[in-house]
Amino acid sequence: MMPLADTLWIVDEAKSLGLDLCGVVRAEKFPELQQMPEWLARGYAGEMKYLADPRRADLQTAMPGIRSAIVGLLNYNTAQPLSTDPALPGEDGKPRGWISRYAWGDDYHDVLRERLDALVESLRDRFTGPFEARAYVDTGPVQERVLAKYAGLGWLGKNTLLLNQMLGSFFFLGVILSTLDLEPTLGADQLPPPDLCGSCRRCLDACPTQAFVEPYVMDARRCISYLTIELRGDIPEEFREPMGNHVFGCDICQDVCPWNRRAPIVTIPQFQPRVFPQPEENFTSTALPPQDESLFLPGLAWLLGLSEADFRELFRGSPVKRTKWRGLIRNACVALGNAGVWPGTADHDRISELLERLAASEDQVLAESARWALSRIQ
Repeated sequence: MMPLADTLWIVDEAKSLGLDLCGVVRAEKFPELQQMPEWLARGYAGEMKYLADPRRADLQTAMPGIRSAIVGLLNYNTAQPLSTDPALPGEDGKPRGWISRYAWGDDYHDVLRERLDALVESLRDRFTGPFEARAYVDTGPVQERVLAKYAGLGWLGKNTLLLNQMLGSFFFLGVILSTLDLEPTLGADQLPPPDLCGSCRRCLDACPTQAFVEPYVMDARRCISYLTIELRGDIPEEFREPMGNHVFGCDICQDVCPWNRRAPIVTIPQFQPRVFPQPEENFTSTALPPQDESLFLPGLAWLLGLSEADFRELFRGSPVKRTKWRGLIRNACVALGNAGVWPGTADHDRISELLERLAASEDQVLAESARWALSRIQ
């Protein structure tokens, strides 16, 4: 095994490259990894078939010769209100949707991967012998949160996310798997950070769709993030009203977490909300309004009026592209059905026209979602 000095150098180098925290852990069979088959057997993964990859339960099968994992953490907590704040901006009265905080700016896969790739290059400069190193940002058969816990970066909270006493949970995790035999960040006599959730149940009680079947266990099929991003078909009707104005992801279980109250704010330009100046002639859809739109509280009528070409252009290099145009329009329909757009209000006629057009679509998912929204606002 390499000396501890090498591990300390890696941690310092990671921070110099823009990561907020870094830890190293041995590639072992941690208890949480062994719980995956039972969770899958309960059907909690829904349509996320990739989670059944057997390599996720054993790091030794994820990469031949693996000995260590380097875990990097990058804060994305920008200075904007939380989704649970009682008075959000938007005085114009227009119905607005919620996009998860992590997706306001550029695709975190690219932002974090750039830093991890730079760290891999630094490793190759320092360690001259032959070794393998592969960086993953939600792209490999690894459970980043579990590795982060045993690398000393935090504990797994009741909302199933990694929590850090100083940083809260608004951060991304990336992993470098390596054949380097590195000394772990935590010594042989050190345990991972203790669980500081205590008796708090705020995340569990605040979930509108009751996705947490018990503390530390989520049924993803009920999670708003899953429903708005991973699910490709109709959103089950029982979840539509609880979804509120969410059109991509959900932050509620993080927004109510006490550990996020004092989470540090970052000013990384790539994570700031995208703003779109909108001269109408620049877009293909006649429904686009001329005023600027932002991914922080975007106008629902604006989203609903986006063509597929608009979507591809506006969300290039954005995490939102994962839901695809069809998914975003479906989600906007549901959000509008919850928006209280009554007859006689300023936007009712225009929104009704957009929904009626979709209700006649050959795409049954979009048509049914639009009809449901119409039934709620007429």
